[in-house]
Amino acid sequence: MNTLAQTWDWLTSSANWYGENGVWTRLGQHLYLTSVCLLISCVVALPVALVLGHLGRGGALAVNISNVGRAVPTFAVLVLLLLSPIGTWGDWPTIVALVLFAVPPLLTNAYVGMRGVDQDVVRAARGMGMTGTQMLLRVEVPLATPLILTGVRIAAVQLVATATIAALAGGGGLGRIITAGFNLASTPQVVAGAVLVALFALLVEAVFEIVERLSPEQVRGRAG
Repeated sequence: MNTLAQTWDWLTSSANWYGENGVWTRLGQHLYLTSVCLLISCVVALPVALVLGHLGRGGALAVNISNVGRAVPTFAVLVLLLLSPIGTWGDWPTIVALVLFAVPPLLTNAYVGMRGVDQDVVRAARGMGMTGTQMLLRVEVPLATPLILTGVRIAAVQLVATATIAALAGGGGLGRIITAGFNLASTPQVVAGAVLVALFALLVEAVFEIVERLSPEQVRGRAG
């Protein structure tokens, strides 16, 4: 109970929220890093998944190859990147490691969503004279949107939780609060940092849940 009380005191102290090393600064860094990695991951994974799902070829192989990355610890990838020439490129070792971590759920969910589109609808669109690109953008992608958003949500939450490793490479983010707590032998600060990361992840989860709940209405509107 003493640790919990001290953790609460740390979280409610305004001195810990402001300044160069304050919570708000670290939260902004964490949000920036997560957003950049999520954006890059989407740019890399989604076009591949959508095209392969539309064609119905090579998707299973791509998904299996991407899932191999899940078996490799992100921290191990980060260490290898730091020891490589990329290690001198600022935040890029962390970004590359996190992007590799986020690609599998994006690729898998988008491909499964595309392949799960009702083929009768696809054949009807083809019979109406739609081109492949028109079917992809106006029929298949809207119908696959719920699963695509699920993949984005999973990747975003995982990135929020895993972006704490940036602190180990000298980067910013909420992980710096945790590592600083270890350096100071301050258990309350370590626990406070973990609580902040957990709350941030839950907030991101809630935001994407709301977006996913709205997506069926958007799909029906576009279909209409």
